[in-house]
Amino acid sequence: MVSAKTYNVLFICTGNSARSILAEGLLNEIGKGRFRAFSAGSHPKGAVHPLALAELQSLRIPTDGFRSKSWEEFAQPEAPEMDFVFTVCDQAAGEMCPVWPGQPMTAHWGMPDPAAVEGSDDIKRQAFRDAAVTMKRRLQLMMALPLNSLDALAIHKEVKDIGTR
Repeated sequence: MVSAKTYNVLFICTGNSARSILAEGLLNEIGKGRFRAFSAGSHPKGAVHPLALAELQSLRIPTDGFRSKSWEEFAQPEAPEMDFVFTVCDQAAGEMCPVWPGQPMTAHWGMPDPAAVEGSDDIKRQAFRDAAVTMKRRLQLMMALPLNSLDALAIHKEVKDIGTR
């Protein structure tokens, strides 16, 4: 039996410390076997936000190996070829992205930055939880798409629309 295609997905944010990390962890967990997720930043902070890791841990998602890295790693010839590239912050969406090998489908799935939330620790944790819930809902919508039976134009429209939900 021929196995189904595994889709590579790259989530881009400016700092690669919170939203894109949450997306990477969530998709690698809920999309096992069907999707392989990566994350990167246009200007990586160099460290993953501790509350992003705490939120993933609260969802029982392993957090070993997460690091804040540059999107340039994924524009190299030896990088995995992406099927989808999603920006998850407005600033990264407005930047000139590298040319991705394989010409993946791109869409903007912007959402508020939980790392920018000010207030008590409980308020900050809630911001990360809210970001994870929103991202998980979007990922589930994407995973429900019949990717094998839709044409490229239809898939592109659907993944762009998911970013508005």
